[in-house]
Amino acid sequence: MRYAEKIRIPHSPAAARSAAAAGLALAVGLTATPALAAPATRTAGTEAHGGLDRYYDQRLSWGTCVRSPDDTTGRELDAAGVQCANVTVPLDYTAPRGRTITVAVSRLKATDSRHRIGAILLNNGGPGGTAVESPPAIRTAMKKVGARYDIVGFDPRFVGRSTPLDCGWPVSFPWFSAGAGRAGFDRHVALSKSLAAKCRATNASVLPHVTTRNTARDMDVIRGALGERKISYLGYSYGTYLGTVYTQMFPGRYDRVVLDGAIDPHAYGPRLLKDAVQENEQALSAWAVWAAGRHTTYGLGRTRTAVLATIDRVMAKAARGPLTVGTAPDTFRLDDTRIPTLLFMGVADDTDASRAFLAEQVSVLSKAEKGQQAALSPEFTEQLRFALTGEGSASGSVQMAIICGDGPAPRSPELYWRDIQRARAAHPLFGPLTENIGPCAFWNTPRENPTRIRRDAPALIVAATGDPRTTYRGSVALHDQLPSSRLLTLKNANRHALYGEYGNACVDGKVNRYLETGRLPGRDEVCGT
Repeated sequence: MRYAEKIRIPHSPAAARSAAAAGLALAVGLTATPALAAPATRTAGTEAHGGLDRYYDQRLSWGTCVRSPDDTTGRELDAAGVQCANVTVPLDYTAPRGRTITVAVSRLKATDSRHRIGAILLNNGGPGGTAVESPPAIRTAMKKVGARYDIVGFDPRFVGRSTPLDCGWPVSFPWFSAGAGRAGFDRHVALSKSLAAKCRATNASVLPHVTTRNTARDMDVIRGALGERKISYLGYSYGTYLGTVYTQMFPGRYDRVVLDGAIDPHAYGPRLLKDAVQENEQALSAWAVWAAGRHTTYGLGRTRTAVLATIDRVMAKAARGPLTVGTAPDTFRLDDTRIPTLLFMGVADDTDASRAFLAEQVSVLSKAEKGQQAALSPEFTEQLRFALTGEGSASGSVQMAIICGDGPAPRSPELYWRDIQRARAAHPLFGPLTENIGPCAFWNTPRENPTRIRRDAPALIVAATGDPRTTYRGSVALHDQLPSSRLLTLKNANRHALYGEYGNACVDGKVNRYLETGRLPGRDEVCGT
């Protein structure tokens, strides 16, 4: 995760290019929807959609992306030649004549229309990440082949500009550690239960429909409304799971598929990150080596061991009572349940800029541990405000709604506590975080079963060997489940999300070659850092 970015797990790579999804009012109850006018000629490939033809055949009203006078993102998209529209979809696909919602889409049309390949749909992960803002950046990443595609971003249902959902939570993201003892765990049990109850109280009528399978259905409606028989797809992180689900639900309706930082569909669910402890500890250790080489700047220790010992001292002090960081008016209290989340998010990217930002945070915490005050950078202030207040309630609400709506979580708090205690001995920092309970333990039972992988699908899977979010093992597992896929591996990188993000010419070149030719490599390929 990059850090103008808000906290989302798994990582949403392009969120750094967008504003925080904060303060959005729930608009599901609004009755006004665009007219669903059927075109004179039926779009190819949309015959027999089970009563959904009026959605597949709708005419989209493309126009400005600006939503309000202070919509900076909209103005930037307009300046880049992007047009925006709303796609109307049913809230409940089993009741297509019932309530409708809108999904915001953006399109940067192909400039080389003579050699146009088609449309490519984007998802930046999250879940709950936006992508309306992404077409210009993706065109840059695609280099010359970008001119041959209509590049289409969309905000998934209830995300960003798409009939947003907000449960009015007092925290933006409810993913914290149990801390050193039972008291911290019990507080988090109570918080998780209250957050689930708040979502039921504010959004009970829509929660059953906030799922990946329904987003995949929306994607196919977008395909039809664009007039495309098949659509290509680029998904990062959670977006790889969404793309995989689409291939299973809509075989024959996709063309070129790139899945960057892939999730093993068998492992996807509310406890996805419990198996990523080893990769995160490795990434933290690598960061500590980097920080030790810059002791004169950050004062964290001259060796890897000394830097990690600094973190241990911070955690021990925070377990005895919250550390106060910052200066008025921006002061925050961080205990041993909050600090591991900051560290976990800080190791998702091994670029110098991200490592420096984490070093800045640990330096502030180290000073607080010694009773010293330190002013916070605007970026660190923004991150803490998002993580520890309800400023980004809409973002956290919809992310949890998707994860909890996709599959069940264990209900018993004691099961989580036993798992935390087992993990604590080997993984004292991250074990109580990744094993902790969350709102999904108190969510209603999902309406649909998780998607099972029963169909092969040719796709290009892109993965870094040290990915701390969606582990390399997950990409290998998905590759095994899709025998026609190819795996493009970047070695020796502790990084989540690569294509167009990391600046590796080998990875970007091989992805662009596939997008240009439509031909997967003859065998799996490897790039170096």
